[in-house]
Order: sequence, then C-alpha cells, then structure tokens
Amino acid sequence: MSPVARFRALPLRSRLALLVTVAVALAVAAVAAVSWVMVRTQLRAQLDSSLRATDAAAQANQVYAKLRCIPGPPLPEQAANNLSAQVQIVLQDGGHCWVDGNNTLKVTAIDLEVAQRRRGPVLYDATTTSGIPVRVYTQPALVGSQPAALTVAKPLADIDKPLSTLAWVLLLVCGVGAVGAGAAGLWVARTGLRPVDELTDAVEHIARTEDLTVRIPDAGDDEIARLSRSFNSMTAALASSQERQAQLIADAGHELRTPLTSLRTNIELLARSEETGRAIPPDDRRELLASVKAQMTELASLIGDLQELSRPDAGAGSPLQVVALHEIAGAALSRVRLRGPELRFDSDLRPWYVRGEAAALERAVVNVLDNAVKFSPSGGTVAVTLRAGELTVRDHGPGIPAADLPHVFERFWRSESARALPGSGLGLSIVARTTARAGGSAELRAAADGGPGTEAVLRIPGAPTPPPSDPSVVPDQ
Repeated sequence: MSPVARFRALPLRSRLALLVTVAVALAVAAVAAVSWVMVRTQLRAQLDSSLRATDAAAQANQVYAKLRCIPGPPLPEQAANNLSAQVQIVLQDGGHCWVDGNNTLKVTAIDLEVAQRRRGPVLYDATTTSGIPVRVYTQPALVGSQPAALTVAKPLADIDKPLSTLAWVLLLVCGVGAVGAGAAGLWVARTGLRPVDELTDAVEHIARTEDLTVRIPDAGDDEIARLSRSFNSMTAALASSQERQAQLIADAGHELRTPLTSLRTNIELLARSEETGRAIPPDDRRELLASVKAQMTELASLIGDLQELSRPDAGAGSPLQVVALHEIAGAALSRVRLRGPELRFDSDLRPWYVRGEAAALERAVVNVLDNAVKFSPSGGTVAVTLRAGELTVRDHGPGIPAADLPHVFERFWRSESARALPGSGLGLSIVARTTARAGGSAELRAAADGGPGTEAVLRIPGAPTPPPSDPSVVPDQ
C-alpha cells in the first residue's frame, strides 16, 4: 500500500492531527534552519571583520627584522601569540616567514598572486599544516623594502563551536515543537470535529431508530454550522415528507373504505341471492349492479388520482416540451361536453404555447371542467376563456364559501356541500401540482362579476416560441 493510500486509510481525526503536526513541525524546522544560517552568516561576517582589523604589519616587520625569515614558530616556550591569530609572511618566490601563532599555513596560489601584486586582498578557508580549519585573510604588504603578502588566519572553531551548540538547541526546540504540535493537532482535531461527531451520532441514531426529530446545534456561521443547519433542514424535510406520506395513506384508506364497503355490501347481497335461491327483483338487481359499477368507477378514478400524485417531484427536472395550451383546453372541453350534455359551454380560446406535459395539462383542465359541470345547475352555462396564459373556467353553481377557499387544493379535502357528490378530493391537488410544474399557479375565487358561481384560474407562463409544427403563430402578449 502506498503512503498516500495508508494516509487516506487513517481516521479523519488522525489525518487532521497528523497534518497539523507536520505543518507546525515544518514551520519550526524552517525557522530553526533560517535562524542557524543567519547566525552562521553573522558570525562569519564578524570573523572576517576581525581578520581585516588585525594590525599585523608592524609586528611582521619587527619579527622579520629580529629573526629574519624562519619557516615555523620557535620552540613552544618561545612562540608568541600577541595577535590571537596565525600570522606569516608570503614572499614572491613562494617562501614564507613565521610571524605569530603556534602553527604555520600552507602557501597557496592565492597567496602568491597577492604577493606578486596580481590580486588584491582576499578571504578564504584553509587548514594549517597541522590540519586545523582556519579562515584566512591575505593582503599585500611590505616587509622591509621587499613586496610580499601578509596572511592572517583564525580558527573556524571560534564560530563552529557556537554554531554546533546552537544547532543542538534548535534541534531540541524542533523536537519540543513537534511534540507540542502533535498535542495541539489532537486538540484541534477533537475540538474541530466535535460537531462532526455530533452529526455522525445523529445520523447513526436516525438510522437505528428512524427518529427524524433529532436536531444538532447549529450556532455560528462557519462551515460546520452550515453543515449542521443543512442537516437539520434535511431531517425536517424528511420528517415533513414522512408525515405527509402517513397522512396520504390515512386519507387514502379513509376514502377507499367508503366505496369498498358499499361495493362489498352490494356484492354480498348478490351472492346471498345466488346461494339462497331467492331472486332479487329485477329493478333492485339493476340498481345493485349500477351501484357496483359506480363504485368500481369511483375506485378506478381514486386509484388513478393516487397514481398521479405518487409520481416523484424529482421528475420535474426533466425537459418539458412546448405544447399548445389552447389545443389542450379544446380537447379537454370536448371530453367534458359529453359529461354535461344539459349544460351550455361558451369558449374563447386564444393561441398560447407553454412548456409542459400535454397529457398532464389536459388532465388538469379536465379536472377543473369536471368541477364546473359537477356544481353547475341543469341548463346552466360554463364559460371557458384563455387569454395571455390565463385559463379561466366560470360556472354558475352555488359557489364556495370564503372560509373554504384556502383548503380547496389540499389532498382529499372536500367541502360540506361536495361530500355527497362523487369524487376523491384529489382533482384540484393534481391541478395545483401540474400548473406548478409548468411554472404557473392555480386559484379558485368567487365570480369576478359578483354573480353566483366560482372561477377557476390557471396561470401558465408562455414559451419563447411556438412548436416547430406551427411557427407562424405568435403567442398573445
């Protein structure tokens, strides 16, 4: 397994703590390294300055005049160290004369170039004849009247020892910083992930108990608080959906119970007649069969409405086609005319194109027209108009009380006057859902002219262009 895969396999808390530890450790190491380099640079600069400031020319001339040119220091008890440095004279022929210190330096090509006046003063690192690392400063000089070079050297140990001590101190600081970073990382991980732990506990509790009433704290404006609020909103939506589902099942069961009970009673009467041999009078039998047929029709209608309402709302995101609302309204009107032959239908349908599902829109218009037929008196008039995307269906029935208007689009809701009439109470719910999916709205209101009856108004926005089959028609504005 690769290091990346092993890292990803760690728990989130461990990964976060490790990242914090590594980040802080790298930061401390970078600071320590920069500090060490800066101190080293500063110490070398000070050493170079001290080499340049060493006034060895006078002593060189004194020693040369007294001892002439000796290649190395005299006996240790006679060696001088007045300048705290290794000092020697480099002659133009490559020879060298001891001036000060307990050791001598090897003559390099750089020293000869300075002695022969082919180069100016120069600083470089070298070693003494005994192998001690030193920092060397070579400059032109006159020994007596003879041109030469004067070399001054000081041990690099003067700066290497403090740097070594500093390195150990910084290494200790890095170690302490890494340990502290690890502890801080664990604390940050525990503190930062506490809301995530609460969220995890809540999710596990919901998965275990299906209790959607659980809420987690969502104070603050950070990402965790936003996640908590989103989770609370999700559980609230799920709880509401669960409640609506339970209510739908309960309402559907209630609505199904009545036709099923009546259907069962009628079938039992017919079955008992066959079992006992006692014939039911022809008129009563025809009435029972008609009732059975009506109850089956009502059951089929109720099941169809439930299937329509059970379609997932997520399907609303699928592409919608451009359809002619005036043609859909005309087709729905033709169907409903057969159900109310005693009524008069006045229609004024102007061309209007919308984005939607033709079958669903026709079902919605049929539902609205069915309500108008159901509540219209015999010989009454139903007016249907479509202008600029507003489809209005006006009947002349008893109307709907103002107190009932806010409930007319609720599932299974039926007014007191409509309970004795056939229907499931789902028609207007389907109307509201269909128009909403097409981007519009549905409304029931009292007649605008103040007369008896109700107006059902469907408002659906128009499509940018008519369908390709009819490009010459422009929607009303």
